[in-house]
Amino acid sequence: MSDPQQKTAAQDNGASEPAQQFAQAVVDARPEDQTVGGQASVPNQQQPDSPPSPPAAGNSVRPVWLVASLRMLRSLLLLELLRGLYLTGRKFFARKITVRYPEEKTPMSPRFRGLHALRRYPNGEERCIACKLCEAVCPAMAIHIDSEVRDDGSRRTTRYDIAMVKCIFCGLCEEACPVDAIVESHVLEYHGEKRGDLYYTKEMLLANGDKHEQAIAAARAAEAKYR
Repeated sequence: MSDPQQKTAAQDNGASEPAQQFAQAVVDARPEDQTVGGQASVPNQQQPDSPPSPPAAGNSVRPVWLVASLRMLRSLLLLELLRGLYLTGRKFFARKITVRYPEEKTPMSPRFRGLHALRRYPNGEERCIACKLCEAVCPAMAIHIDSEVRDDGSRRTTRYDIAMVKCIFCGLCEEACPVDAIVESHVLEYHGEKRGDLYYTKEMLLANGDKHEQAIAAARAAEAKYR
């Protein structure tokens, strides 16, 4: 039966509109023969899958019983334990790199930021001029300064407090200081048993500076060409 006859039969049998559309779609999807070089060919014809190539000789799969036997042999001979003992014995006679702190200490960079200190001039006068730049630049708002004007017209601090529990040791305070008054020393061995022990006042900061002035000056001299 030809295509027009199929359409007429579907209409005569009282087929509904969806059935007619489905029949038309089937007819339109039917492939047509194409002649190429005198031979009929079907478009979009898939080629049969090629048979899998045999595995290479060097990549042969080991039998399951052989793998299990080798694993059991390694466990019985304790090869992992012997390998670990060999590594331990080799490192036992090597040069030791352990630092016995606190008797031995590693070198520190001149830019190490530790406990804060207030410095003085060689004549004993405190360096801080109460410009409050360190207080303004501190991101943790850990510095609090009060100042007054002396009889000679100079301005000095009456209060210089640093809350170590808030300080993040960023070093911005010593970078902002125009007279190199507030510095962070190389002291890292300090602690507080109470919260108030880590609240450093002006007198405590000046005492730190007097105690470590020689080390602070040497670190500043080593870093001077980079500042």
